[in-house]
Amino acid sequence: MDGNQLAKFLTQGARRIHLIGVAGSGMSGIAGLCLALKHRVSGSDKATTEETTRLQTLGLDFASPTNTEKVRDTELVIFSSAIKPGHPDYDATKKAGVPMVRRADALAAIMRQKRGIVVGGMHGKTTTSAMAAHVLRAGGVRPSHYVGAEIPILGVNAQWDASGEWFVAEADESDGTIVNYHPEHAIILNIEEEHLDFYADLAAIERAFEQLLAQTSGKVFFCADDPNASRLCTKHHGAISFGESRAAFYRFDALHTKDFQSHFVVSRGGEPLGAVTLNVPGRHNVSNATGVIALATEIGVPFAKIAEALETFRGARRRFEIKYRSERFMIVDDYGHHPTEIRATLASARGTGRKRVLTMFQPHRYTRTQALKDEFGRAFAETDLLFLADVYPASEQPIPGVSGQTIVDAISQQSGQDGVFYQPNREQIQYDLGRMLEPGDLVLSLGAGNIHEQASRLKDDVAMLDALLDVMGAGAIKLYEPLAKHTTMRVGGPAQFWAEPETEEGFARLVKFTTERGIPLFVMGRGSNLLVRDGGIRGVVVHLTRGEFKKLDVQGELITAGVGVKQRELAIAARDASIGGFEWFEGIPGNIGGALRMNAGAMGGETFRQVVSVRYVDKFGEFHTRTPHEMVVHYRDVPSLAHNFAVSATFRGQPDAPEEIARKLDESMQKRRTSQPKESSAGCIFKNPGQIPAGKLIDELGLKGARVGGAKVSEVHGNFIVNDGGATAADVLAIIAKITDAAKRERGIELHTEVQIVGEEGGLGE
Repeated sequence: MDGNQLAKFLTQGARRIHLIGVAGSGMSGIAGLCLALKHRVSGSDKATTEETTRLQTLGLDFASPTNTEKVRDTELVIFSSAIKPGHPDYDATKKAGVPMVRRADALAAIMRQKRGIVVGGMHGKTTTSAMAAHVLRAGGVRPSHYVGAEIPILGVNAQWDASGEWFVAEADESDGTIVNYHPEHAIILNIEEEHLDFYADLAAIERAFEQLLAQTSGKVFFCADDPNASRLCTKHHGAISFGESRAAFYRFDALHTKDFQSHFVVSRGGEPLGAVTLNVPGRHNVSNATGVIALATEIGVPFAKIAEALETFRGARRRFEIKYRSERFMIVDDYGHHPTEIRATLASARGTGRKRVLTMFQPHRYTRTQALKDEFGRAFAETDLLFLADVYPASEQPIPGVSGQTIVDAISQQSGQDGVFYQPNREQIQYDLGRMLEPGDLVLSLGAGNIHEQASRLKDDVAMLDALLDVMGAGAIKLYEPLAKHTTMRVGGPAQFWAEPETEEGFARLVKFTTERGIPLFVMGRGSNLLVRDGGIRGVVVHLTRGEFKKLDVQGELITAGVGVKQRELAIAARDASIGGFEWFEGIPGNIGGALRMNAGAMGGETFRQVVSVRYVDKFGEFHTRTPHEMVVHYRDVPSLAHNFAVSATFRGQPDAPEEIARKLDESMQKRRTSQPKESSAGCIFKNPGQIPAGKLIDELGLKGARVGGAKVSEVHGNFIVNDGGATAADVLAIIAKITDAAKRERGIELHTEVQIVGEEGGLGE
């Protein structure tokens, strides 16, 4: 069908129409228009979305991933540019001989029944077309519209209004179909090199726009600040310029921003029209809004109505969309994927006044990354930190040597900008960036692919981080802290939230808050008897080593110590006060909190033999003090502290001669040095089974020196597994399984771990 035939087909009478790729933002809009025009509409896509669900309530017959039966039983198939030969529905359509048209063909045909207004250009089309539709609607014009994204203020991305004469549409130039439109008016925002997977060069792009201009019967509104748009559009008989340039017929001036609002004044032909407040940031959006003002004014909408509408306008999804905002943090998501868009978006981010801008960018298409690598190399000057993901391919095949690293290399060659990282794993980008987050930062996710998923996940964690900081008060809370830094074995994934309170009351508030909201909470000290799985620990991990948790007080033979005091520090304090009985503590590398929880022991000593009382917080944030007789205490386990959290304890020693204490301390130190490995470990892995020490059993099984990856059984002591360099928790767990299997199989002995094993198998995002 030619354009006129297709227009009659789509707008005169009910037809059977099938859409391939109907879940996409552009195709779902076409589906909505077809349903509004009373057609019987079916569609298929590999994914089910909120939009397909909504369209089903309007009558869409949807199938996923394909529906070749519907293809054979239809009069017309409409397909997106992403659909290629080889797709089952596409091939079935060809085989059945059913007429096929692209999305833009269908849109252009539908528009022929109205007075068309198209918005064209490489950047800003979606926001500008949405803005135009909103302004005209507010002005009583009742336009139909088609916009290639979700626009909350418009309700839907496409709407047919039978009572209105105008139709506003975003015109996609990426596949050359921009030449199909025959509008009455056009807004041209910018013209530059883009979509070089389709166009040979800028000249080819300009030829497509020239054809559109030749087919525009009314006025062409163009940005006077864009040299290519100006050069092409000024030739048109109905050309009207807009922008910041003094040569612009519609000109904005006196621009200033505050609280994400842009305030400016607009003049027409040198005569003032009035002041405008725009609720989306960025000079580029102000320029585009001026183009909309020009269009609406020339159509006949009063300026007061235009200004009122622009003040109520809210942007499109993924167009500088604020996902989260507080005094401490801000997270913004933007679709920008071309160097020009990136520069404009970063300028908007910088204009918010936040301390730093942290950007995660996902390049879109291999061809674009390769062709524009030098422009990308100059586009990120306004960001303080940049994380590059791998290329989102869209429908392309990989190009050897082209990846996110291509842009990192271009930045290095052109500016040597610091703080630029390539990380092909998107989930890891979220963790790496989150770890660097500081109060005052703005996080920006950029790209047309799926990098926005990381922004959404980060948003949830940052919102909780804010809440935890407010609850806790004095201290520090961080995201995604690597627990390998805080365990003596030096393995383990991240803590979702890492909290270091400075006061007992602040800690109690944290406990109460997490209990009430069902958030997991785990308290750890030096991590000396701990094995954290590689997936990390979900929830809040509390490290009690600051402020009040470091207190140490000696009164006669009694010593009161906070749980953040190192066991060696307790032994030294006792020595300095001539109190004996604590020398064995010198041989254990943990904190008092860990000693209490595990009833730690060494050299014949045991923690609870010397405990007078324990002060702890219950899960509701209430404080209690208990004696050992009021608690359940076992060998290497204190169940009473499984769901209660010790904050301090009082210990009893006995007077002893300083030289005798010094001798015992030295003896304890020497025994530890000669009987325990120097490499990173978690201490004894297994509890002694009773009939034989675990270390001796492992030695007799011939497993000393056994290795998995970077973990091995110590040659010095069989009950120690050491990190011999680069070990993972999975390596350690594999050795533990090997030992327990051998003990059961060869000696009939059940070994149980003394080390506490915690955390997730997979990542925190799973």
